Amino acid sequence: MLVGLVAVSATSTHAAPPESSLVPVARPSVAPILAFAAVVPDAKMRPELRPVSPQVLAVAARPTDLPLLGPDTSLMPYLRPKSLEQEAFFKRRKLRKGSVCGDIDIQGKPVGKVPGKIKACGIQEAVQITSVSGVVLSRPSTMDCGTAIALNEWVDKTVKPTFKRRGPVVELQVAAHYACRTRNNRKGARISEHGKGRAIDISGFKLADGEVVTVLNGWRKNPSQSQLIKVWRGACGPFGTVLGPNSDRYHRDHFHLDTARHRRGPFCR
Repeated sequence: MLVGLVAVSATSTHAAPPESSLVPVARPSVAPILAFAAVVPDAKMRPELRPVSPQVLAVAARPTDLPLLGPDTSLMPYLRPKSLEQEAFFKRRKLRKGSVCGDIDIQGKPVGKVPGKIKACGIQEAVQITSVSGVVLSRPSTMDCGTAIALNEWVDKTVKPTFKRRGPVVELQVAAHYACRTRNNRKGARISEHGKGRAIDISGFKLADGEVVTVLNGWRKNPSQSQLIKVWRGACGPFGTVLGPNSDRYHRDHFHLDTARHRRGPFCR
């Protein structure tokens, strides 16, 4: 016990004091900081004023008799004139009045029942189509609503986008629509889908500048070839049967499109 106390006493006696104080160092004087803050920046360092934006100039030049939607500096668009609103309203009402098959984009008139001259021909609820998706048909075409809806879908999703850069399509050249006849007019053959109001033949596409891209002349000629192949492929889906120049000699100058349904899916050749 005595030896332990002597050891502790010796250790305490010879412990060295800390080399530095544990008291935190005092902060430097704030005088240099205040002196820096008092320095006035050079005029060259100041940001230049931004030029007046064209929008603000347009608002400033706006006629004073036009109604404002907010303060004078508002960049909101002008109110449409009442005449323009009425014109758009009457145009849409006219389109709705002339639409068929429950779609404003399908323009025409209902025809009703079309009796066939021979057995298996005819249409129960026929319509006569004049335009689809804003594209006029070269002649009014009689068909059923299923075919009209497929034609509208094809024109809207494939035909118009395909010819957009070259020039918007304004008209479809119709080679044939409803006709009570056999397939390819062959004696003894089955009734064509044309005789059931479920088919339409397209021979060309008229562009806004007057140019007509025909299947006969454009199918094997650039640049029309790639575009015609694209619209031919795009028809395979909305229509159940799609026949073109590669199918047989009867279709070398037009696309045959019909809404017949096949067990194995669309038949496209």
